[in-house]
Amino acid sequence: QVQLVESGGGSVQPGESLRLSCAASANDFSTYDMSWYRQAPGKERELVARIIGDGGSTRYTESVKDRFTMSRDIAKKIVYLQMNRLKPEDTAVYTCNARRAWAQYWGQGTQVTVSS
Repeated sequence: QVQLVESGGGSVQPGESLRLSCAASANDFSTYDMSWYRQAPGKERELVARIIGDGGSTRYTESVKDRFTMSRDIAKKIVYLQMNRLKPEDTAVYTCNARRAWAQYWGQGTQVTVSS
């Protein structure tokens, strides 16, 4: 069982930044694909960013490329999502996900609100 705990959400104005963190209890943390998903009210959950466990390459959804950066600290077992130039349409609950083979785990989510 892997536990994921997110932090760092909040309310900001358009153009500002936030950094989300997700602390994982996983053994062999570096072997997990780690992802950030988000879900806005009335919309389906979407994948925002992912770090592939083997090698650490990253993937981003088109709408956040050049604004968001996902990274990981293997020693601390934490992944980050640096979100810059935030827009109102980034408002959502952001949830951390860990996946390896057939198993996946979810955090409880953290709210990000971007509003003037």
